Amino acid sequence: MKKLITFLYAALAGVAISIGGAVNLASDSKPVGAALFSVGLFAVCTLGLNLFTGKVCYVFDNPPAYAGDCALIWLGNLAGAVLAGQALRLTRLSGAVEKAADLSRTKLEDGPGSIFLLALFCNILIYFAVESYKNNPHQLGKYLGLFLGVAVFVAAGFEHCVANMFYFTAGGAWSAHAAWYMVLMTLGNAAGGVVFPLCAKLKRRYG
Repeated sequence: MKKLITFLYAALAGVAISIGGAVNLASDSKPVGAALFSVGLFAVCTLGLNLFTGKVCYVFDNPPAYAGDCALIWLGNLAGAVLAGQALRLTRLSGAVEKAADLSRTKLEDGPGSIFLLALFCNILIYFAVESYKNNPHQLGKYLGLFLGVAVFVAAGFEHCVANMFYFTAGGAWSAHAAWYMVLMTLGNAAGGVVFPLCAKLKRRYG
């Protein structure tokens, strides 16, 4: 039952991030779309949902079984994002679907090294956002960190694997190539998420 709940809360996180992606697609202003995308991570953090890009940051602070939970969460995020992306395709928001297709094409025409590095940078910011929400003692700072972490990665064009699960689905862009790039994005997000936690562990041990 615990695994089922973990998966369910991961699927809900995939839906939450997809809603952020949908409002980003619907916005004619890049800064506004980037800002409003933060509703996804806001929902994840305030409702206690399971998002791979947030959970993976703490993989070295937990027992080995935690890595398995992260894999299950990734699958749940995929299920929720695919469900939301397919649902969007059934609505009147054809403009958002077309933008998702264009955005997906841009991502899939990029080089693998670029995709990995952009994903790495993305999760550095996700770590900042999650840590701010968890540990900032000031209420304003807690939510400002959450907002800025997301808005900056979206505005910069960094790669978030769960958001891209939604974009690829809404844009009808899934293929073997897209699946390979999703693996790269996931690995890049995982690498970026542990950069600062590992440095902090080194500082505590040797600093």
